[in-house]
Amino acid sequence: MDTTLFDQLQQTVNTAGPAAAIDKLCAELKSRKDFGGLFYALLMKKRFELGVSPIATGSNQDLPDSAHVAFEDGIADAARTVGNLYLAEGQIPQAWGYFRMLSDPKPVAEALEKLNIDDTTDVQAIVDVAFHQGVAPLKGIDWILQRFGMCSAITVMGSELPFTPDVRAACTKRLIRALRTELVERLKAEIQRVQNFAPSGTTVAELIEGRDWLFAEDYYHIDLSHLNSVVQMSTQLDKCDELAITRDLCKYGLKLSPKFRYQSEPPFDDQYADYDRYLAILMGEDVEANLAHFRGKVDANPPQEAGTFATEIYVNLLMRLGRPVDALEAVRKYLTPMGELRLSCPNLVELVQQTKRFDVLAEVAKEQGNAVNYLAGLIAGVPRPA
Repeated sequence: MDTTLFDQLQQTVNTAGPAAAIDKLCAELKSRKDFGGLFYALLMKKRFELGVSPIATGSNQDLPDSAHVAFEDGIADAARTVGNLYLAEGQIPQAWGYFRMLSDPKPVAEALEKLNIDDTTDVQAIVDVAFHQGVAPLKGIDWILQRFGMCSAITVMGSELPFTPDVRAACTKRLIRALRTELVERLKAEIQRVQNFAPSGTTVAELIEGRDWLFAEDYYHIDLSHLNSVVQMSTQLDKCDELAITRDLCKYGLKLSPKFRYQSEPPFDDQYADYDRYLAILMGEDVEANLAHFRGKVDANPPQEAGTFATEIYVNLLMRLGRPVDALEAVRKYLTPMGELRLSCPNLVELVQQTKRFDVLAEVAKEQGNAVNYLAGLIAGVPRPA
C-alpha cells in the first residue's frame, strides 16, 4: 500500500469528513481487488454509522445492546458483498470463506457447477470446497476422478463425510460408472491389440464372452482393490441402473484367477458370486432363491461359531425388502439365543415394536428368564381403553 493513499485519506478526513474518507478507502480497496481489506473497511463503516468507535475490538462487546442486531446485519452485508466480488474474480475458495460465514452455500455451489478446471486451477482448494466441505459434492467427486484417479476417489469415499445418504449414493454411482468405463476401454484395447479388430460389445460381459485368454497367466486389466471396493460400496444402493453395472463388474471378477479373489468371511466368501446374488435381490431378481442362498450361508455358519456378520446381512436384506416379520423370525432363531449383542441390524425389541408382535417378546423373555421384558410384552399386547 503506497503512502499516497494515506495522505489522501488524511486530506479527505480534514476536508470532507470521516464518512467520505471511509467511502474513499472502500472504493480504493475494491479497485485494487483487496477484498479481504474491503471486508474490514465495510465493518468500520458500519461501526461509524452506528456512532461507536471505528476501531474493531474483535468481540464487539463495546457495542451497546441496541446496536448488536444492526451490526450483525452489517457483517452479513459485508460478507455477501466481498463473497460476490471474489466469485466475480473466479476465486471460489476465498469466496467460500465469506458465504460459509453466512451459512449460504448456494452462490458458491452455483459457481462450482459452472466451473471448468484446467492445468492452472488450484484443484486441491476447489475440491476441498466442493467435496470435503460438501458445497457441490458431485462436482467434487468428478474432479477427484478426473485429476487424482480412482484410488483417491475410493479413499475419500471411505472417510467420514458430512453427506446425506442420497448424496453418498450419488457419489458411489459416479465411481461405479467410472470404473466400468475404465474396464471396458482397457478390454477393448486388449482385444484390438490381440485380435486386430475393434469389438462391438459395450458391456464387460459381452467383451469377455468366449475370450478366456484375456485372463490367461493370471492377467487382469484394472486395479483389483478398486474393483473390490466399488462392488462393496454398491451394496448400499437402492434399486438403480448402477446395480446392473456393478453386476457386470462382478462377471469380470468371476473370471479372475482364484488367487485374486479377496478372501472374505461369510456370506461373501465366494466373493463376486455372492455379491452378484446380493445385488440381484436388490434389483428384484430371483429374490426367493437368492434369499435362500443367504439363509443357507447363515445355517452353514452359525453365529455362535462363525460370528454374527452373515446373520446381520441376512436380517438387513429382509428389512430392505420390507419384510420385518421375517426379520423378526430370523433374529429370534439365530441371534436371541446369544443374549445381548451389538448389532448392525435391528434387534429383537426393535423388530417387535415394528411388527407389533409383542407376544414374541414375552415368549423370548420367558425363555431367557427376563421378567421385565416378559411383563412389558404382556402389557404392550393388551389394548388400552380409549
